Amino acid sequence: MSETPELDWTAGAMAEGLAAYRDGRFFLAHEFWEEHWRLCRPPEKTFVQALIQLACAMHHHQRGNQRGAASQLNHALVKLQGFPAAYGGLNVAALRDEMAGWIVALAGDAAMAMPDVPALRLLGN
Repeated sequence: MSETPELDWTAGAMAEGLAAYRDGRFFLAHEFWEEHWRLCRPPEKTFVQALIQLACAMHHHQRGNQRGAASQLNHALVKLQGFPAAYGGLNVAALRDEMAGWIVALAGDAAMAMPDVPALRLLGN
């Protein structure tokens, strides 16, 4: 899959979604990213959909729905597997690793501490 122009993480729906995600307002992040998703085409559309599913997973986790969180994380991770290590201005390789850690943690002992929320690391930052 070839690199497309980087997503604009400095303004508009993608930037608003990133700020909301980083603030733990996952449902709002999902809403902002969905605005952008409606306007884009593959492969960017698939990539943004994976981010929406990630935000949904974290929202489910916040609300105590671990099964929903695991399901959404799995869907998002499958989508991200087709992308290179860096895509859309994000470190996708690190994101996939963190998401996989969450999937393992969600499947494990309920008393186990959850890892940090998967970070969306912009390249060059």
